[in-house]
Amino acid sequence: MLFSWRGGPGALSFLQSLLLLTAWEAGSGQIHYSVLEEAKHGTFVGRIAQDLGLELAELVRRQFRVVSKGRGDLLEVNLQNGILFVNSRIDREALCGRNAECSIHLEVIVDRPLQVFHVEVEVKDINDNPPVFPESKKRIIIAESRPPETRFPLDGASDADIGVNSALTYRIDPNDYFALDTQNNREQTSSLSLVLRKSLDREQIQEHSLLLTANDGGKPEMTGTVQLLIEILDVNDNAPEFDQFIYKVTVLENAFNGTLVIKLNATDLDDGANGDISYSFRRPVSPAVLNAFIINPNSGEIRTKGKLDFEEKKLYEISVEAIDKGNIPMAGHCTIFVEVLDINDNIPHITITSLSLPVREDVQVGTVIALISVSDRDSGANGQVTCSLTPHVPFKLVSTFKNYYSLVLDSALDRDSVSDYTVVVTARDGGSPSLSATASVSVEVADVNDNAPTFAQAEYTVFVKENNPPGCHIFTVSARDADAQENALVSYSLVERRVGERALSSYVSVHAESGKVYALQPLDHEELELLQFQVSARDAGVPPLGSNVTLQVFVLDENDNAPALLPLELVWRSVGAGHVVAKVRAVDADSGYNPFRVALYTGEISTTRSLDEADSPRQRLLVLVRDHGEPALTATATVLLSLVESGQAPKASSRVLAGAAGAETALVDVNVYLIIAICAVSSLLVLTLLLYVALRCSAPPSEGACGPAGKPTLVCSSAVGSWSYSQQRRQRVCSGEGPPKTDLMAFSPSLPPCLSSTEGTGQKEREGRREEETEDRKWCCDRRA
Repeated sequence: MLFSWRGGPGALSFLQSLLLLTAWEAGSGQIHYSVLEEAKHGTFVGRIAQDLGLELAELVRRQFRVVSKGRGDLLEVNLQNGILFVNSRIDREALCGRNAECSIHLEVIVDRPLQVFHVEVEVKDINDNPPVFPESKKRIIIAESRPPETRFPLDGASDADIGVNSALTYRIDPNDYFALDTQNNREQTSSLSLVLRKSLDREQIQEHSLLLTANDGGKPEMTGTVQLLIEILDVNDNAPEFDQFIYKVTVLENAFNGTLVIKLNATDLDDGANGDISYSFRRPVSPAVLNAFIINPNSGEIRTKGKLDFEEKKLYEISVEAIDKGNIPMAGHCTIFVEVLDINDNIPHITITSLSLPVREDVQVGTVIALISVSDRDSGANGQVTCSLTPHVPFKLVSTFKNYYSLVLDSALDRDSVSDYTVVVTARDGGSPSLSATASVSVEVADVNDNAPTFAQAEYTVFVKENNPPGCHIFTVSARDADAQENALVSYSLVERRVGERALSSYVSVHAESGKVYALQPLDHEELELLQFQVSARDAGVPPLGSNVTLQVFVLDENDNAPALLPLELVWRSVGAGHVVAKVRAVDADSGYNPFRVALYTGEISTTRSLDEADSPRQRLLVLVRDHGEPALTATATVLLSLVESGQAPKASSRVLAGAAGAETALVDVNVYLIIAICAVSSLLVLTLLLYVALRCSAPPSEGACGPAGKPTLVCSSAVGSWSYSQQRRQRVCSGEGPPKTDLMAFSPSLPPCLSSTEGTGQKEREGRREEETEDRKWCCDRRA
């Protein structure tokens, strides 16, 4: 460490012995250094980075910085070597006055992670101020009649330094009449008096001129002088005298203007005018005393003038003289020490420095949010401050140093519940009654993408009439995201899959922003009764989150298919009158009138009218079941009914689509016995003909599990030649679980054409059976040829 000094080389070793090098202590996270005042720019103070345990290479990256509140740029840190050095002139007297302790408090802050260190740099005093007297010349009037050992108070010198550097000693020029007397009191102040050693003779010496010199205790010492001009008067021989030479009084700082401080009393043994006393402040009078007190020249009462402030000045020293009114005035002197008592009249002051705002909602518990410092100008218990926070906030205060706190996260944050907090810090002193102050800091919680978009229901059921116009709006999905800004920006898309041989996107589309679902082409109930697919909702967060919803679109039938006539062939023969020569048959691809109804609450299926031959022998019913929950959930069941003749046991099979989201697996009611009977009575020739006719007449192979079945199929059976032309519709729904199943319709040679073995036989049908079989056999054989 380098220092500059005004003294000679002989004092260098002594100065170096006083210098404290970088001493630091690990207590409450504080490092202590010391430096002499008036040190040159660049003077080494300490290796602060090394003492704090920080790597030199990380100082710039971690934004190493030093903050000195109200101390300017006296000290600085070299970020290359981590050394704390003197940056500008340090004047201890300007910095701390005559306080015994003088320190510069530094806050060292580094980021990533945030750390705060407290550094105290003690400023050591050097003897750079000489003693100074109030006046360069002092005139003293002494009556020649004053007896020896009479004391005359003198104004001592003042030294701005402290300690030994301000310890003053006095001396005067050698003479026969006067000597110096210095007395120290408990207040550590010096009482300097000029003592008369022998009687004066004005006729011999009318005026004495003495040089009073003050030396301080510094090395090297510095001096100050004042010239004493002592005038000898031959007048009044009794001076006023006070009861005490020193008075001590106290007064509250909140005393009203004009409050009596003390009433002085001086006596003079002379009579008449020589005994009349006038009181006054002895000159020179300090401005602080003139602004705070006033003295009554007649009564000697000293009262307050204006408002006292303990925080500005705690002790007043007032010199008073009592002067008589004789021809040669004589004066008596005393000193009053007025101590100002502190009251709790200053509220605490709070300073909040925000460091990490806004705060991410996923920040770890224990993270420092802000730095808080408090102060109170009062002393003692009146200046002792405690801090607290408003309740029910996820933060707490951690004391890091005297009157320094850190605002720390105490529990996890959730922006979706609370997006910002107003944290109120209350500082309360220890006075009675105590005073408090509050300061607030707004802590904004930054959002992270921790919530996926959610739909109100897991699935929706939509009913759309067939033959819709292309691009028509059929439904709108909506998902809500509890996050904010881009984390809550939801976009929609289809979960692509195959519907038979075609992609799902060829049937429907969804608008990415609004969630509106559109049918891209007209839907056909005869081809597709149920279209089930999923829509995905995904937010714009990083990484994005998403969820799916299932839509079941039921295509409702409209009468858009005209009946189609089956092929008709006439046979001309010699027949009698009234014989049936042909029978016209037609099929319609649309769904017919539903002859069934289902009870709303019991689920019982009953007929709404009588069933006749015009009704299909196999009825396929789709039953929708919906609960009353919030949200409502649905399920569908497919019931297959076979119409049988009277006396036969009815049969029914059902398929259930649980929650309208499962795969529909056809449950086929196969009459095994009927198949065995047909196979038993059919010969090898019939099987061969069936194979041949199937290759020629049957529909193309059925499509995939998601498409419609083949075209009308011609079935010829038995050697008798009975045949049936059946319009079969097979509707399949994508399930992804194995191959589709279709309804099997079989015909017995002994039953009327186009009716299943379960239909009832009427008298009217048996009458024309033989003619129809003959014609049908001929037509079927022609087709085989």
